[in-house]
Amino acid sequence: MCRSIKTLRPPALPEEATDDDIRAAALQYVRKVSGFRAPAAHNREVFEEAVERIAEATRVLLDGLEVRGQAK
Repeated sequence: MCRSIKTLRPPALPEEATDDDIRAAALQYVRKVSGFRAPAAHNREVFEEAVERIAEATRVLLDGLEVRGQAK
């Protein structure tokens, strides 16, 4: 599952990662770690919260990375 998470920083991604790109990567991560493709109703809230927190951490990471030779 996690193999489908793509690199979201330049130059691997020619343009800036979109919110959809970031959320898709976060979702794949949570699916892999939890072992669930889709959570049961009683796990949905914690599953979605994890996706949102990981997406936010990913945004912070991508915003803070300095890629040498690339204009920020």
